Amino acid sequence: MGTSVMILVVLTTLGLVFGFILAYANRKFAIEINPLIHIVEDVLPKGQCGACGYAGCQAYAEAVVLNPEVSPNLCIPGKEPIAKAVAELTGKAAAEIEPRIAQVRCAGSEGKAVKAYHYEGVRDCVAANLMFGGQKVCKHGCLGLGTCVQNCPFDAMTMSAEGLPIIDPSKCTGCGKCETVCPKHVIAMMPLTASVRINCNSKDKGVVARKACTVACIACSLCMRECPHGAIKMENNLAVVNPDICHTLCSDARCLLKCPTKAIRPAVLGLVPGSENQASVEAVCVSCRQTGVAG
Repeated sequence: MGTSVMILVVLTTLGLVFGFILAYANRKFAIEINPLIHIVEDVLPKGQCGACGYAGCQAYAEAVVLNPEVSPNLCIPGKEPIAKAVAELTGKAAAEIEPRIAQVRCAGSEGKAVKAYHYEGVRDCVAANLMFGGQKVCKHGCLGLGTCVQNCPFDAMTMSAEGLPIIDPSKCTGCGKCETVCPKHVIAMMPLTASVRINCNSKDKGVVARKACTVACIACSLCMRECPHGAIKMENNLAVVNPDICHTLCSDARCLLKCPTKAIRPAVLGLVPGSENQASVEAVCVSCRQTGVAG
């Protein structure tokens, strides 16, 4: 009995001694945290998407408060309102942010894109890509397993029945998280002012691309030659549109009529890529109404 009491007394004494030591060390070596960091963090949207270049909202809040060279407009999801709020709190000037949205650069859905084999592995695009580049003959197209959807911090993406992601324009912040996780680099950010877009990511030559997918860009250059403003260029067998030139100068999108595979389409938001030519889209296709181009 006496031994048990002695052990209890010793342990209690040691606990108290170490407790006092830790309390003293905590006060002696405590680092004072700038309260403005917490204020700025509370303003941020908490998506933890990393679009600002920092590991989460807290890291960006620390950087923008403590480092004079860190801009207050790096929070892409927050857009202009958050940039102005952070600038006001930190006493910095915030440059204007151009709104952007995710674009799925592939219309190779079921029935349009040829498959090389049937994939039954893990439902993850990165895993499928390790198996000979995925199940599609086109090694540049969307694999349709929803890795982008699973990683969207704002629930702005869903998988369609056709096996392609759909972007919800009311929720997409343009953070770019989906862009970074896609192993095929199918997803890219485009400005909200874009009039037309290329629903293809293939870098193959025309004959090869057309055999792999019926809606692929075949590098025929008809769209480029039809554009009088030089807004379209061919890069690695793929048409690339300059959205600034297209939006500012073009009032007659004749490129949409010339594409033999319909790889270039109006930049309609919230639809499955490749469905922009449906008659039902005409009601919401601002680009079509402005240019008089039918789907």
